[in-house]
Amino acid sequence: MPVPFLGRLAPYEYIALLGSFILVGLEAAIRVVTLALPSALLNLCYKGSQLLFNTLSSPAAKRARRRRKSISTSVRNASDFVDLCGLYGYYAEEHVIQTKDGYLLGLHRLAWRNNEDPARTKVNQGPHSKRKRVVYLHHGLLMNSEVWVCLTDAQRNLPFTLVERGFDVWLGNNRGNKYSKKSVSKPPTSADFWNFSMDEFAFYDIPDTISYILDTTSQQSLSYIGFSQGTAQAFAALSIHPKLNERVNVFIALAPAMSPAGLATGVVDSLVKASPSVLFLLFGRRSILESATMWESVLYPPIFVRAIDASLRFLFNWRANNISLSQKLAAYPHLFSFTSTKSVVHWFQIMRNKCFQMYDDDVHPPIAITTASRYTKVAKFPTRNIRTPIVLLYGGSDSLVDIDAMLHELPPQTLTTEIAHYEHLDFLWARDVTSLVFPHVFDALDSFTGAEHTTEEYDRYKVARNTSLGASNFAMTGEHKPADSEVSASDISTALNGSNGAKDTYEAEDSEPLASLTAKGVNGDSKKTEEIEEAVEEELTPETAPPGPAFKPSEELATPTRNISPLRT
Repeated sequence: MPVPFLGRLAPYEYIALLGSFILVGLEAAIRVVTLALPSALLNLCYKGSQLLFNTLSSPAAKRARRRRKSISTSVRNASDFVDLCGLYGYYAEEHVIQTKDGYLLGLHRLAWRNNEDPARTKVNQGPHSKRKRVVYLHHGLLMNSEVWVCLTDAQRNLPFTLVERGFDVWLGNNRGNKYSKKSVSKPPTSADFWNFSMDEFAFYDIPDTISYILDTTSQQSLSYIGFSQGTAQAFAALSIHPKLNERVNVFIALAPAMSPAGLATGVVDSLVKASPSVLFLLFGRRSILESATMWESVLYPPIFVRAIDASLRFLFNWRANNISLSQKLAAYPHLFSFTSTKSVVHWFQIMRNKCFQMYDDDVHPPIAITTASRYTKVAKFPTRNIRTPIVLLYGGSDSLVDIDAMLHELPPQTLTTEIAHYEHLDFLWARDVTSLVFPHVFDALDSFTGAEHTTEEYDRYKVARNTSLGASNFAMTGEHKPADSEVSASDISTALNGSNGAKDTYEAEDSEPLASLTAKGVNGDSKKTEEIEEAVEEELTPETAPPGPAFKPSEELATPTRNISPLRT
């Protein structure tokens, strides 16, 4: 059997590979020792790390943590999706569907407004029930449905907002994650259970979930909102199931993923691209990163947040400046869920070949007289065949989105909007998601309402979109009037001087809102920026969030069109 990476790596990549094995082995050894320790000793270590962190924190940061502790702690400690919704008074239904290949998937439903009684109000349950349009949301890689609802206020919560606007909201889960770790024939302890990639998500999970939702609600079609891999699964499913296009009236892709350029760290990127199967050697053939949940439970939350931030910066060069610290404390514990190593290997095959393809089961020999591509070709997902209207919302600072390559593989009527300063996770948890993302989601939902996909729907969306872009542009570039929730630069200077003796001063009358300063940094000092956010971020509201680069409305465009994204600044 050929060694999967032999002959493809440069000498420095072999060193990186050896280092990876050492680190994975070290982490496994530490995990085994940690799990063997008595709970009393683990609690003592946890309290010690908490005491050390608080001792090294500034007084302003301590006060800010006390203010934000209540809601962040409640969200962080919520045990599941139902508990998260209950924090804000929403009733969540739990459903289980069986896919055609025997996997049992958890499915959540939010159908009732906060002031509606589920016991008295029937929604989409027969001719005498209240009829509501259906929206289906699907999460990204290594996630579950909790990422949509683990926010620190209801106004930034997309599912809650959709419910209040009169939608019947469903949230799906991939096989293998927290809510879908069961099969009728394969135990999750077996390698066979984890033998799935994005192919199975596209052939079974997405279409079977949509069928269940439409059958349950007696609706003809639904609207699909995907995040990250949740968009890739929809691209794949719609491309290989032509009739599925008649059941989805619009596909809204947040931080869309199809063929990422690669990872930010060159050595790691070249390593996994040279041989994606090396991940099997590092993590085995079952679930990947199983120890993540353990580390979340034993690390003091602020330390866990910094570890996640450092990992995201290392792998993707994301700074996460648009997400408040209190939101990170609340959401990061809900960020990870299980998936198969094979599904991650699938992504690295896609990145290596720069092609949105199905999983390649062949192990290519390290030395070959001719290239294998002359005799074999892995099937691509035929995404240009998609007929459902596609609305892409992507971040200009998202390293995982190659919008030009994506549009090349999508139908010409694909619609795009760029939010220039957004990164990947910002579409879930950014401070200003209500003003920069939600309007475009609502425009698409209000414009595309049927399965016919008519020209009139595209025209309606074009008008609504340009209006929203104009409103966003005015809100982000118009004259700014300080709000009561803002903190002046003199307050910021005081906080800094009290914490680390910094001498930077700012004139109050010339000061910018705190949100603007945290977005740009203070004199380019990222450490000071972090201290500012820790000290006063709780004063921020979505309306006073980092303004970032402004939108520039597009000119009037013909329909259908692909290139209608705002100009970059």
